Amino acid sequence: MLTPSLTERKPSRVSEAPKNSIQVIERMMTLLDVLAESPDPVSLKTLVQRTGLHPSTAHRILASLAGSRLVERQDAGSYQLGIRLLELGNLVKSRINLREVALPFMQQLHEKIGESVNLGIRHDDEIIYIERTSAGRSLVRVVYLVGGRAPLHLTSVGKLFLAEDPPQAVRDYARRTGLPGKTAHSLVTQAALEKELERIRRHKVGFDDEEAEVGLKCVAAPIRDDEGKMVAGLSVSAPTERHQENWPGWVKETADAISLALGYLPGKR
Repeated sequence: MLTPSLTERKPSRVSEAPKNSIQVIERMMTLLDVLAESPDPVSLKTLVQRTGLHPSTAHRILASLAGSRLVERQDAGSYQLGIRLLELGNLVKSRINLREVALPFMQQLHEKIGESVNLGIRHDDEIIYIERTSAGRSLVRVVYLVGGRAPLHLTSVGKLFLAEDPPQAVRDYARRTGLPGKTAHSLVTQAALEKELERIRRHKVGFDDEEAEVGLKCVAAPIRDDEGKMVAGLSVSAPTERHQENWPGWVKETADAISLALGYLPGKR
C-alpha cells in the first residue's frame, strides 16, 4: 500500500483550515450571545452550561476576546461584554443612512399596493419628506415631494411624532402654531388634536383623512432606531376612493421591518 506524499497531504490540511476558523467564529458568537442576554457578569461555569462548550475551549476563546476588548474578565472569574463592542456599534450606527435602509422596503410596499410611499422626519413643528417612491397612479402633490414640508398636525406622520410628545409639549405646539387648517377636515382645536393623538397611541398608526388636501388620505406608522426613539414615519398617500382597509397593517409591517434593520428591538422604548 502506497503512503501519500507530503504534497498529497497538504491540500487536506489546508481545506480544513477554513472549516475550523468558521467553527471558532460560531463558538465565539455563541458566547457573546449568552453574555448579551445577561445584564450581569456571567461565570465560566454558566457559560459552559449555556453553550455546551468544553471548559478549556470556552476559556481559550474568552481569553482571545478579552485580549481584543470584546469581552471583559471580572476578578471573580466571570465575564461581560467589552467596551470595544460599544465602539464598533457606535461606528456602525454613525454610518447608517436612514434613506438607504428604508428605500428597498418602501419599494417593496409600493409594488404591493401601487401607490406612493413616503418617508418623513420631524424638524421643529414640521414634517420634512426625505424620500418617496414614484407617484403610482395618483397625481404628484407638492406636499409629498421630496423636500416638501407640512405642519405636524395636518399629516399622518406628523401626528405620530406629536403622539410621542408629553401632554404639555402638545399643548405648547398647539399654542405656538395656532393649529392652522387647510381643509374642512383639518384638526384646528386642541381638544380634537388630543383626541386623535390618544387614538394613535392605542393603535400605533396615524391617519390623515383629507386634512392636508381634499381628496387625499394617508396612513402612517413609526420607524424607531436602536434606542427605541421614533426617528421617522412611513406613510402611504392616495386618493380617498382608492384606500383599502388592509393598508394600515401593511404600512406598520413595513415600518417595523425598517426599524429592525436600524437595530430596534421590539418592546424597547
